[in-house]
Amino acid sequence: MTVSPPLRRHFPDGVFSSDCPSRVVLDHVTSKWGTLVILALAEGDALRWSELRRRAEGVSEKMLAQTLKMLEADGLVHRHARPVVPPHVEYSLTARGAELAERMVPLMDWIADHAPAILGDAQTAATR
Repeated sequence: MTVSPPLRRHFPDGVFSSDCPSRVVLDHVTSKWGTLVILALAEGDALRWSELRRRAEGVSEKMLAQTLKMLEADGLVHRHARPVVPPHVEYSLTARGAELAERMVPLMDWIADHAPAILGDAQTAATR
């Protein structure tokens, strides 16, 4: 089995090993909320909690907190807390996160373009 040329240096035998660290990172960045948080921050401006929650419509406070902690631990998101009352916390992408977002934005653009047709095809297939 072969994989595409860019992946051959990481997976020369064509096997996506279950213990490969890339699987953990892939799980983090392609989770429903991880992807939406990264894309929300991709515009470059630091965002506050409430703005992130608004942009990732439907995310619960608990899931947003878990997602931000995970992405911060992965070095993809920077959390900046200002020492004021009430607390003022902003989130932005790190250089690594911005590099990732550059690759994710075209994928999201493709998905948004094709989602209606894909969902229509899926619905048609389900009714057969």
